Amino acid sequence: MAGTSSIISISSASLFTPTTPQPKTHCLLKHTKDNDHLPPSSFTTLSSLRISKPKTTTRVNVPPRTRRWSCSASASSSSTLPSALLFDCDGVLVDTEKDGHRISFNQTFQERNLGVTWDVDLYGELLKIGGGKERMTAYFNKTGWPANAPAGEQERKEFVASLHKQKTELFMALIEKKLLPLRPGVAKIIDQAFAQGVQVAVCSTSNEKAVSAIVSFLLGPERAEKIKIFAGDVVPRKKPDPAIYLLAASTLGVEPSRCVVVEDSAIGLAAAKAAGMTCIVTKSGYTEDEDFLNADAVFDCIGDPPEERFDLAFCGSLLEKQYVS
Repeated sequence: MAGTSSIISISSASLFTPTTPQPKTHCLLKHTKDNDHLPPSSFTTLSSLRISKPKTTTRVNVPPRTRRWSCSASASSSSTLPSALLFDCDGVLVDTEKDGHRISFNQTFQERNLGVTWDVDLYGELLKIGGGKERMTAYFNKTGWPANAPAGEQERKEFVASLHKQKTELFMALIEKKLLPLRPGVAKIIDQAFAQGVQVAVCSTSNEKAVSAIVSFLLGPERAEKIKIFAGDVVPRKKPDPAIYLLAASTLGVEPSRCVVVEDSAIGLAAAKAAGMTCIVTKSGYTEDEDFLNADAVFDCIGDPPEERFDLAFCGSLLEKQYVS
């Protein structure tokens, strides 16, 4: 097995002990050949593995006395680091969708007397459409435009733009009050990147002002001045199109293959992979059941010690393809 290299994403359904149920988590496993002699009691039995590369699911029966596996997503000995660490914003830096953007959309609809409310489940479906203006347009086209909306195509574009501007202002007020916290581990891994000279950027379909507010108010001004933001209408086509990630790589002066992206959604993953980049998924509230088979690694969050899921060195290890089955 020493000659093969594969990323393994394993869920709690694949790990078991006779008496204790395992928490729902994902981890990466690395075979430690030097520990083959250890007795079965020294490790957790594996019943099956879900392998993310190649794009098939393979079940491997592991004799209990032949291998010892260690669960870790840290690779502090890695000598390779990404040239750039690129983050999506909503759902990655902050879990903003359900209690941030959705609330702001609904408040805008109410203030404009549109008679529209997006509940939690409906908004989850609408998130499959990248961009707030595009999301509203698709919804109105399908369900019918409000009675007080204009009839002309250009006038409707301006109407939607005015709704989105009002919604953004309401959302920014939530962010400025710090009512929505950073997700675990975000600040930690950004600080690690800065310390190692790795460039950091945020690439989002959200409005640039909203993304800048999140970066400035929640990450702080010192970090914010070092982070490049690519957001909103900076590209003509939004995720799952790779344009925003390709623009980031070009602007930062780095090769796409040397970038590691952190995303939370299937459309974001598709954009990153189409750009030729390595992509780690940190699932969010709305995306936990989406298909992430093409991801290089999947976690529930980045995590802070002592519950850290991965670090910057691990991102570098994905570029080196060091993890083996």
